[in-house]
Amino acid sequence: MTQIYNFDEVIDRRGTDSVKWDGMKNTWGRDDLTALWVADMDFRTPPFVMDALRRRLEHEVLGYTMACKEWSASICNWLQKRHQWTVKAEELTFVPGIVRGQALALLCFTQPGDRVLVMTPVYHPFFLVTERLERQAVRSSLDLRDGHYHIDFDRLRRDVQGCKALILCNPHNPGGRVWTVEELRQVAAVCHESGTLVISDEIHADLTLPPYKHHPFATVSDEAAHNSLTFMAPSKSFNMPGLQSSYAVTQDEHIRSRFQAFMEAGEFCEGHLLAYIGCAAAYTYGEEWLAQVLDYIKGNIDFTEHYLKEHIPAIGMIRPQASYLVFLDCRALGLKQEALERLFADKAGLALNTGTMFGKEGEGFMRLNVGCPRSQLVRALRQLEVAVNQG
Repeated sequence: MTQIYNFDEVIDRRGTDSVKWDGMKNTWGRDDLTALWVADMDFRTPPFVMDALRRRLEHEVLGYTMACKEWSASICNWLQKRHQWTVKAEELTFVPGIVRGQALALLCFTQPGDRVLVMTPVYHPFFLVTERLERQAVRSSLDLRDGHYHIDFDRLRRDVQGCKALILCNPHNPGGRVWTVEELRQVAAVCHESGTLVISDEIHADLTLPPYKHHPFATVSDEAAHNSLTFMAPSKSFNMPGLQSSYAVTQDEHIRSRFQAFMEAGEFCEGHLLAYIGCAAAYTYGEEWLAQVLDYIKGNIDFTEHYLKEHIPAIGMIRPQASYLVFLDCRALGLKQEALERLFADKAGLALNTGTMFGKEGEGFMRLNVGCPRSQLVRALRQLEVAVNQG
């Protein structure tokens, strides 16, 4: 019998050193807001993951540990079944988090002063990490039309010239866009022509919402396969980012050998035992849990869309095709970004990511995390309605 998981359960995460809940004090100077910002979910990590971790911890020797054989096998099986992507074990490299993986890839394949292209608005570490590593972040704006972000390929061809790397957000964050095969092929062709390595962040891949389908960048063409690294993880999909269980898939032999040599030199590719075990459990037993959580997330997105239209029509939203992150379009309120932030935090009592965090194109937007129990979302939207109506 299929187990029915309870995503309506409200779990108090305060006091667990949660960035999302305990970290609000550092950002807002207060801890009484409803946390709808950091991109993890307020649902329990799946029981099959927790059970696997508990079983290992019952053996009370935490010595040096190598990857369990199930780690690579589960990843290869998952990618084949879910994305029809044939990956070999030797094409996998453990990385201690996807943002760290991007940083390591930049250190491996670029030099200080090199140009690295990012398509904004986009997840802010893309350009923050680039700049902190003394590379030049080249921001190429996406176009917002017909309710979704689109790539202006004429602009991309101009902006990518002289760039050593492009960091691709696939699916897109914060807009939730699932790029089509044709769009990804064009990106691959442009970057092949300009000699620009593609670093594809696909952490939200398994949160693609029906009827949309995620396409791993490396699968769309030979040009893509031989000019890219792909970073993936079970962390967003199975709510386990604290395990830092990420991996790179590199199918081009030259790129792979260079990256793996770099990773091995610093022992960056040595994971910890719980990262390996948690990943293997998620990918081995997680198909039904993921289907149920995606259905619940879709319900939360539907509720948000309907509530805004009926009760807060001055705030629109970009409906995500993937993930639980909703980019709220607040431009009709006519507020400067600082005033918009005060509306959400001081008047509505809500902690959201400000849109300009993702680039200047996010002016007038706020990012809402709906990966939470429905009752929490309902209460938050009601608080926002009252705040907007009070002006």
